Amino acid sequence: MPASAEPATSGPLTIVLFHSVCGLCPAVHAAADRLRAAGHEVIVPDLFDGRTAGSVPDGILIKDEIGKEELLKRAVTAVAPYSDRGVVYAGFSFGGSVAQTLALSDEKARGLLLLHGTSDIAEGAVAEDLPVQLHVADPDPYEPHDWLNAWYLQMRRAGADVEVFRYAGAGHLFTDPDLPDHDAEAAESAWKVALGFLAEL
Repeated sequence: MPASAEPATSGPLTIVLFHSVCGLCPAVHAAADRLRAAGHEVIVPDLFDGRTAGSVPDGILIKDEIGKEELLKRAVTAVAPYSDRGVVYAGFSFGGSVAQTLALSDEKARGLLLLHGTSDIAEGAVAEDLPVQLHVADPDPYEPHDWLNAWYLQMRRAGADVEVFRYAGAGHLFTDPDLPDHDAEAAESAWKVALGFLAEL
């Protein structure tokens, strides 16, 4: 999509965009460029330290090898220089779970954009008036309906302003053109809605 077609924004945002279990692959850089074309500053941390995977199962092996605690530590370190200004957290699948964890612990978070993934919500979590938007395949083997319904209710209970967009027939990582999951129509639709969401923050 050309930059001229991107929605106008109310002002530039600082967006921290976390990659999926496939690592910091070309699709993540392309997404960051798309967000920059809309006028935003975008930080893309590499939580896998240069390692990438060609499939979700292979990426899960890398994620599990590094470990949840170390990955979260790397994410917090990456965000630290920007968090005081109030950032928008965003991520793909596993990266969405990281983004959600950080956003719910950051009182200055401007918003949370989730593509393909969510995470557990701690009991008593507070996200008062936090704008949250989720884009997910329907059905999605990693985000089943029962889970998403419970997640939505918990997010609302925490005070977040949540929107969920589901894409029938799309693969899990449908925005990544280098994976079999890719669905061009669903991807463009998701990006159009996501850019509109960011423009209103």
